[in-house]
Amino acid sequence: MPSRTDLKADCAHCFGLCCVALTFSRSADFAIDKSAGEACPNLDDDFRCTIHTKLRAKGFPGCTVYDCFGAGQEISRRAGASWREQDGREMFAALPILRQLHELLWYLTEALELNEDVQPAIDRVEAVSRTPDLATVDVMAERAVVNELLLATSRHVRGKQPKKKERRGADLIGARLRGADLAKANLRGAYLIGADLRQADLRQADLIGADLRDADLRGADLTGALFLTQAQVNAARGDHATRLPKAVTRPAHWSAAGA
Repeated sequence: MPSRTDLKADCAHCFGLCCVALTFSRSADFAIDKSAGEACPNLDDDFRCTIHTKLRAKGFPGCTVYDCFGAGQEISRRAGASWREQDGREMFAALPILRQLHELLWYLTEALELNEDVQPAIDRVEAVSRTPDLATVDVMAERAVVNELLLATSRHVRGKQPKKKERRGADLIGARLRGADLAKANLRGAYLIGADLRQADLRQADLIGADLRDADLRGADLTGALFLTQAQVNAARGDHATRLPKAVTRPAHWSAAGA
């Protein structure tokens, strides 16, 4: 069974796949247009980003919130040689597929601590992730099965909650939720873009798929929040007082001012 360490990006052991395989569209997230299969001009010969510590300042905040869930280094390991030494199209095509499977494993390994019934699903997804030709994998079918298990785990942990805390898929863009009691709330897939969540209680809230871009989490308590990913945290704003689950790391761009 993979550990959560295996499901975290390890750029030192990757051929910079996300910097080549993915498409960039000039926007607030990316300073340039880049086609899939084209190497980002900021990618060095050693597969390292030359502006890694200045991505936000240089107009690439989108790069800081991308998380391959360890798919990049795994594909690089399997390939053995980089896309500069061989036709990389198979590697590029495999990245988004394995990333999704690793994301499912991320959720399932968390769920296993709460619900031992998910072990067979972990075994299955792990086996599927080793499929030689990942292009043949029906990711949507795998997600559907896993989602039912995650829903059951969420209901078990959160228990019955008042209707006001059932906000699955809710449009909460820019919502004023400072100090709100959202403990054990169902916020699956909720749109919390730019929401004011300062000092909010989000303990054991289900945040799978919630859009936290520019959400203000300064002083918020996300202890035990369910299915929270590093990418979600990276996309939000927070500070030293924001309390996070152990599996995610406080982003380097957060500051006492909540930048």
